[in-house]
Amino acid sequence: MPEHKSRWADSAALCLATFLLLPVMRCSPPEDPIKCSSGTTNCTITNSYATYPDRSTCRAARAVFPETENELLAVVAEAARTGTKMKAATRYAHSIPKLSCPDGDNGLIISTKSLNRVVSVNASALLLTVESGMILRELIKVAGDAGLALPYSPYWAGVTVGGMLGTGAHGSSLWGKGSAVHDYVVGVRIVTPASPAEGYARVRSLGGDHPDLNAVKVSLGVLGIISQVTFKLQPLFKRSITYENRGDGDLAEAVVKFGKQYEFADITWYIGRGKALYRKDSRASLNDLGDGKYDFVGFRSTARAGLAFDRATEDTLEALGAAAGKCAAATLINTALSLAAYGLTNDGSLFKGYPVIGFQHHLQASGSCLNSPDDGLLTSCPWDPRILGKFFYQSAFSISLSKVRDFILEVQKIRDLHPDALCSIDINNGILLRYVKASTAYLGKEEDGVDFDITYYRSHDPLRPRLYEDVLEEIEQMALFKYEALPHWGKNRNVAFDGAIGKYSRIGEFMRVKNEFDPAGLFSAEWTDQVLGVEGKTTSLVKDGCALEGLCVCSEDRHCAPEMGYLCRAGSVYKDARVCSHVAKN
Repeated sequence: MPEHKSRWADSAALCLATFLLLPVMRCSPPEDPIKCSSGTTNCTITNSYATYPDRSTCRAARAVFPETENELLAVVAEAARTGTKMKAATRYAHSIPKLSCPDGDNGLIISTKSLNRVVSVNASALLLTVESGMILRELIKVAGDAGLALPYSPYWAGVTVGGMLGTGAHGSSLWGKGSAVHDYVVGVRIVTPASPAEGYARVRSLGGDHPDLNAVKVSLGVLGIISQVTFKLQPLFKRSITYENRGDGDLAEAVVKFGKQYEFADITWYIGRGKALYRKDSRASLNDLGDGKYDFVGFRSTARAGLAFDRATEDTLEALGAAAGKCAAATLINTALSLAAYGLTNDGSLFKGYPVIGFQHHLQASGSCLNSPDDGLLTSCPWDPRILGKFFYQSAFSISLSKVRDFILEVQKIRDLHPDALCSIDINNGILLRYVKASTAYLGKEEDGVDFDITYYRSHDPLRPRLYEDVLEEIEQMALFKYEALPHWGKNRNVAFDGAIGKYSRIGEFMRVKNEFDPAGLFSAEWTDQVLGVEGKTTSLVKDGCALEGLCVCSEDRHCAPEMGYLCRAGSVYKDARVCSHVAKN
């Protein structure tokens, strides 16, 4: 890179790191993902990023906001009576795919945001029952106040109980039953369509020993709408967390051993920089001193000016082809995060050193950008679509423990061929490796494995290739096709779901329950039919430029951007990959 561009990139990176770590005390909370032009009619819905993978607009004739299970039952009954397609929508709509999108323009959106109450707490039996619209932040607080703990959860506190069950959301652990929230569910109440004799809708109550619970635990929203969930929890406990930075030279050999050594272990892999951040995270004695808190920096309120500068910097680096500039920015940002202990404090205010010891409900999830009063968008969550801030893809998939070593080694080979190519991942805080266990849920994990969660740049122009587009495409295809990775149901681009349902050995059992609960397919839509492979449907959307957005795997040059010199080529290490590669690099 020319010297003047390098100096600019270094200066921009320093400013960027400073902006993003400035403390902010207020925030504009995310807006409702449902918008209606006339009261509750003529509506649209989107995800929390305001953009689906295919950039389509999802419309519905009407939206409803039931406040009780009886109201929900009446809503579903009326829709079933009239044959209306319907979908559940959560408070913040954090699933990236179109899971909340009903078919056509005449469907019904049913929001669960008002179904957010505690139903019952039985501390002696370790049972907690809540409504499905409760967000994780409130769930773990209610549990903690009762002296109980949800042992594992996602790290983002803004997901709902129903959303977590719809997508198989998880934390990180190979211990016990594993890290999936749904594997701590022992009962649900779900509203489904029914016959005219039953009033067109019914509430099905499924206990822990009911075989159909294994379908509802990870449902993709196609079985009905969950109204209540009962969790079997654990007595409240403390954790001890220490972060340790290492090189990634032994990552392939260390990854499985590390997951078995620490109950809540995870690893953040800064692949472009050849570094790995190991989270040594285990239970501690209740007698150990410490009232640690975790307010992850990436989930905090952030100044709008800083977010705009962040995006403008990355856009400029992309336009300049300045991969080395991304590496410089990543180094500064990652160093700043380390100095901030990633958001950990020993007492809720200050970080004084490792280990950080605190109660489970204070450490397991973050999301302070949800909390504060509206400040007119002076600050917001970093990805809020109302400002020119973060805009990204997320690819997330799990690879079995028996294959993960070889996968990491092959990824490192690709990285070594293109040393600066993957700093686009590092600038977005690397690849998060979380541990998952095989589940009894029909659409849960088939084997113990490691989940790779990758966040990376997305252009606002769907036909503009990313810098080193081909490198990350090759890694993604290698994971999905060679290593038979399972996709995260709530993340990913279309290509990750194409044919993925064939990797689930119990899909027949799931479809049996689906056909029993909703024989008319009123809770199904074109997207979920494609994901489930109904009638041979596929998630691939083949058109000019489709491979640039992960809507297809390229088979012709027109699926890339031939007018910009990007053609469909084989991968550099995984030769079966078909990637959009710039001809000047070959």
